[in-house]
Order: sequence, then structure tokens, then C-alpha cells
Amino acid sequence: MPTRPFFAPLTVLTAVAAAAVLTACDKPSMAAGAPQGAAPTVGVMAVQQQSVALAAELPGRTAAYQIAEVRPQVGGLVKARLFREGSDVKAGDVLYQIDAASHQAAYGSAQAALAKAEANLIPARAKAERYKELVAIHAISQQDHDDAAAALKQAEAEVASAKAALETDRINLGYTRITAPISGRIGRSSVTPGALVTASQANSLATVQQLDPIYVDVTQPSTSMLQLKRALEAGSLQKSGDGAARVKLKLEDGSSYALPGKLQFSESTVDPSTGAVTLRAVFPNPKGELLPGMYVRAVVEEGVKAGALLVPQRGVQRDAAGKPIAYVVGADGKLQQRNLVTERAVGDSWLVTEGLAAGDRVVVEGLQNARAGAAVNAVPWAPQAAASAPPRVAQANDTAGR
Repeated sequence: MPTRPFFAPLTVLTAVAAAAVLTACDKPSMAAGAPQGAAPTVGVMAVQQQSVALAAELPGRTAAYQIAEVRPQVGGLVKARLFREGSDVKAGDVLYQIDAASHQAAYGSAQAALAKAEANLIPARAKAERYKELVAIHAISQQDHDDAAAALKQAEAEVASAKAALETDRINLGYTRITAPISGRIGRSSVTPGALVTASQANSLATVQQLDPIYVDVTQPSTSMLQLKRALEAGSLQKSGDGAARVKLKLEDGSSYALPGKLQFSESTVDPSTGAVTLRAVFPNPKGELLPGMYVRAVVEEGVKAGALLVPQRGVQRDAAGKPIAYVVGADGKLQQRNLVTERAVGDSWLVTEGLAAGDRVVVEGLQNARAGAAVNAVPWAPQAAASAPPRVAQANDTAGR
């Protein structure tokens, strides 16, 4: 009986496996989501010219509208403090009462001195009038007449001096009631009843500050001020409104102050140590939310730029040199890379000054598929689709690389 080769089953298994491989190769391959070779889909936005209000965000601090340091104008012991620390006072309210006994006595003495001077004036005037008649008929000498006239003038001068002294003592007596020079909020008192104070002393008794309205002093680099002036002169920026520029505030905790203010003036000199100019704005402060010395950031309106082109920040990339670039879908449906010049960030967009024209379709979504010269399927970009993405923080005065 002939013997079968022991390797025959191995040959059969090899042939079956080869057939399976050939069958699999005959099936078409599928890419996840799209057939191989299909043009990638990108979201585009057609940029349009628009008028944009430009603003600069500048650091600053609040300052009281008016400040008055309360000091005594006469000396004496403080008998009473008549206000509550930290309360609002009105101009003329009595704040302190100084012991007025000595000043009252001085006032009484001045009244008596005036009465004496007025009493001496009566005979001096009568004598001068009689001597005037007698000298006319040569009954007395001219010298006697002159002496009587001089005595009258001296008596009149003594009355005037006594009146002035009485007025001075009356004023000093009034100064024993120390009043608020302005309306505002009064701070802590540096003295208590029983303290001895002196006229025009160096240390103030208290400080009154008017907080409504309130000033906000901010600093702006002189270079930015020059650029703004040149832009206004060239016509690329127009002034917003017909009066002072409006200013908005951001507080220390990041919240926005509800009431807008107005730019009041700017310093006429540049601080040589910082190269900055101080701007002063005035804000209403009816609720007393703003206190002197608070750190704030003021958003100052610079002007309105007509014909501006804004591109969402997510549509701008950086090349290897750090320069801003964007991809534009051309009329042939292919991507073009554009080198941009951006002036600043406005909200979540870049203000583009060079590199784009109105009507250009900028790729905003699908940039991972962006390759210059590649054909793409462009669809309109829907901003609401990207609302779930984390917001990008942008400063109104940031500038991009050029």
C-alpha cells in the first residue's frame, strides 16, 4: 500500500489562507467619515467693512472730588465732638466745640473798649465844631483850632480801631465752633474731648472728602497719545460723540462699574520717570461704591474707525516667526495663505489693517486641514457652534505682531 506524503494538509491550509487574503484585497477601503481623496470641509466667514469704536484700557486710581482737612483756627480745649466718624456731613455742620470762655471774655472787653472810644468821640467832635466857629471870628488862635480838629480825628480813629478789634474777637469766638468746610464723608477724628488744640496746628482734626462725583486718574503712554492724535488728524479715526470722551470702569474684582464717566482733562506735561501722561475722568458715585485710592482699569473711548475689518481670533494663526497669518478660500476653491498686520484686539476679534480685503472668505473652523494650495469644501461658519469653546481673554489695548 503506497504511503501518502505527510505535508499534504499543510499545503491545503496555505492555499485557503492565500485565497482569503486575495478576497480581502478585492474589497474597497473606507476612511473614517469620508472617502479617500475627498476635499476637507472648512468653516469660512466673509469679512466686511464696519465702523468700530476703539477704546484703550488703562490703569488708574480713584481720588476724592474735594478734600478738606479740618484744623482749629483758635486755641483751646476741645469740649465736644459733634459728629459720627465715617458719616456724611454738610458744609457748615458743627464738628467740634472748643471751650469759648476766654474768647467770650475777650469779646466782652472789645465791646467795652469800643464803647469807651465812642464816648470819647462825642466831646472831641463838639469841641472841634465850636472851635471852627470861634476861629472864624478870630476869637481863638488857629493853633487851638488845629489841635481840636486833630483830637477829633484821633477819637474817630480810636473808634474805628475798637470796631476792628471787636470784629476780630467776634470772629475768634465763632471759630470756637469748628464747622465742616465742604459737604462729604468725614473720616476718623484725631482728637477727643479734653484735648488741647492750637490755631493752625500741623495735625488735622479730621478730613472731609466729597465722593460724589469722584475722580479717576489714569496714565497713558505718551507714544499711544501721539499715535491717537496722528490718527485723528489723518482722518482714519473720528471722534465719538460731540463732547468729552466717555469712560467705563472695571473694578478690582473684575466687575464693571454700572455708571459711565467722562474724560475731563489730560496733563500738559509728560512724567519723565514713566513716559506717561495723566488723564482725569469724573464719575457719578451716588451709592459710594468708589472710594479714594481704589485701583481700577478705565476703558477710555479713543474714536470710531470707519471701514474696519474684524477677524475672529480663532481664524488667525502664527507662522514660525510669530507673525499673524490667515487662510483665505479663493475663487477657485483653494486655500491661500495671507500675511496680516493687526492693530489691536477688539473683543474676541483682531482688527486687521493689512493682508485682507472686504469680501475675503477667511477660514475660521477646520484650520487643522488648512494647507496652502489645497482644494477645500467651504461652508459658512456659524458662530453659535463655537459658543461652547472656552472664551479668549482679550485686552482692548493689546497689539499683535506686525
